[in-house]
Amino acid sequence: MEILTNNIADNKKYFNRKIYTLNTLLKDVKDLLSNAKSFVYAKKNNLVSKSFREKIMLVTTAVNGCVYCAWYHAILSVKSGINREEINKLLKLQFNTDADDYETIALLYAQHYAETSRKPEKEMTEKLYSFYGNEIAQAIILYIKAIYFGNLSGNTFDAFLYRLKGIKAPNSNVLFEFVFFILSAPILLPTLPKVRKYRK
Repeated sequence: MEILTNNIADNKKYFNRKIYTLNTLLKDVKDLLSNAKSFVYAKKNNLVSKSFREKIMLVTTAVNGCVYCAWYHAILSVKSGINREEINKLLKLQFNTDADDYETIALLYAQHYAETSRKPEKEMTEKLYSFYGNEIAQAIILYIKAIYFGNLSGNTFDAFLYRLKGIKAPNSNVLFEFVFFILSAPILLPTLPKVRKYRK
């Protein structure tokens, strides 16, 4: 299980977001690679529209708190036609008033999937498949898994930065954090000035 730490607002000594361990990282990479063809098929055939896809990713990101994904997918959401007010609501999990009936079940599922750390209730998954059908439901889950990977990757990168400030993730391995930071730095380090407004 990925590490879920205490809230920074409640305790300044601890990093408050889900991060990867070596085992969970390898497990997720294996899962994503095994579903790569299905992911490409879903995107190529537009099983889930761009705006709908971005809403799913913003909701998942809102739960996991990745500032890098929030920044990047806010940009993609604007390009897909979602207005900034709705983006802000999605990042605050206030989507029930704006999402149409077709989208709501998927957005609630994305929230549930993230809140349960990838262990959604069977009834929720069955409802997703019943409403959207197998092909679209599978595509929705693949998009959730993809952004979940991005979320925890960004959070793990951040965990090392916070460690340097004396705010540590409980039960995390400093060597793993460091190696992950070094490997992620070429991609994420340049974005640090841009994600400041998403930091709590």
